[in-house]
Amino acid sequence: MISQILNRCVIVGVLLLTGCSALTELRLDMADKLFGREPLDMPAELPAITATNEVKVNWTSQLGNTDQYDFTPALDAGFIYATNAKGELAKLNADNGKQEWRVETEEPISGGVGSGGGLVLVGTNRGDVLAYDVSGKFVWKSHVSSEVLSAPRYFEGKVIVRSGDNYIYGLDAADGVRKWVYTRKVPALSLRSSAGIIVDGGAVYAGFPGGKMIALNADSGKLLWEATVATPKGVTEIERIADITSLPVVAGPVVYAVVYQGRIAAVDRRSGQVMWNRDISSYTGMTFSDNKLYVSHTLGSFYALDDATGKTFWRQGDLLNRRLTTPVVLKDFVAVGDLEGYVHFINLENGQFAARIQVGSKAVMSLIAGNSPSQLVAATRDGGLYAVSIEGSAVSTSIEPRQSAPSPTAEESEAKEPDDVQSQSSESAEEPSRSILFQKQQPLLFPETQEGSGPGIILPKSQ
Repeated sequence: MISQILNRCVIVGVLLLTGCSALTELRLDMADKLFGREPLDMPAELPAITATNEVKVNWTSQLGNTDQYDFTPALDAGFIYATNAKGELAKLNADNGKQEWRVETEEPISGGVGSGGGLVLVGTNRGDVLAYDVSGKFVWKSHVSSEVLSAPRYFEGKVIVRSGDNYIYGLDAADGVRKWVYTRKVPALSLRSSAGIIVDGGAVYAGFPGGKMIALNADSGKLLWEATVATPKGVTEIERIADITSLPVVAGPVVYAVVYQGRIAAVDRRSGQVMWNRDISSYTGMTFSDNKLYVSHTLGSFYALDDATGKTFWRQGDLLNRRLTTPVVLKDFVAVGDLEGYVHFINLENGQFAARIQVGSKAVMSLIAGNSPSQLVAATRDGGLYAVSIEGSAVSTSIEPRQSAPSPTAEESEAKEPDDVQSQSSESAEEPSRSILFQKQQPLLFPETQEGSGPGIILPKSQ
């Protein structure tokens, strides 16, 4: 522990003596060492569980090396699009994993894959955005300011992409011509992450270093609002890192974001007002289903939170230091991958393990929903793709870990769960006025819904 503190002090001292020209590379190197692939603490050994459901691998495929990048495949119209670091882009049948085509982009891929509007989109470490059609034919290339570490998004004739230096671009989906660009100042010291953007209802949502989240108009790139999810705290620059390193989550009238070394917050999509927040840290993020948020804690605990208040329904604490992925919900379960290639299926109601499967020896990089309500697709760091399904069998099967060990006793500093956690709830009961998110008298954000739905919010009616 003392050596870790001394190492961090040395890094901070070097930062103070380093010129601006070398600051970016030093920051990236520091992020890899402190928050990189190897955990600072040993992962908890998995306890034996009694499986209540059967899990099986439906098919597998090998895409190739991912290097240091985080790739997430895309599912579109029954096909999966995936890529590797050396620049190969592939299309697979989601039902059986059969490869339909594989093309050489001739550029090292660093971010992808996005799809929509008949396009398949990837980004490179040279700052290029590449567009292909669904038959694998090259369509266009567009250059942005730095490497692309996240998936480009398609929205109504535009491709919206975020570069590694935190610029956001709106490109014409027909030819890649730049339509708008958004930039903002960020702290000198921040984490290198593959946090991208979410586009929903005519608005672009993105989280930034310093605990900020923004909403942009997808047509013009104009800033709609900025919200403070968490405020940096601490004495050293490292302690003050409070970055949103995962995707925001949109659920009806609310958008949620969580900060590494910070807080999770619910934000009103119309005004940017923070409705509630609470202390919790996550690097990989969360998902939403049926009025609950499922969050992968930085230290490995897994939470189910009330979407209206942020209070804890349950906490699964047997996955400490296992570098959990962003979760995905399947029917009655929430699934999460870990650094040893395991995919854990957790019961939505009580947080108990329902099943577990090891899909490979390398870390699970990402999970996406598959081609059926009971299937997911796991991508591993060595380039493997695994379609995994969970069946509704009631047969109980004992699953022993590779090495039997008692459950870990380590406690997380952020994991305390008092019922009276500090939170802020919305007190507004007035009929909201139409905002700039509503154009041509049509609500871009929300479908027509009943009044009173959502956590204390009256939704606008369509006109």
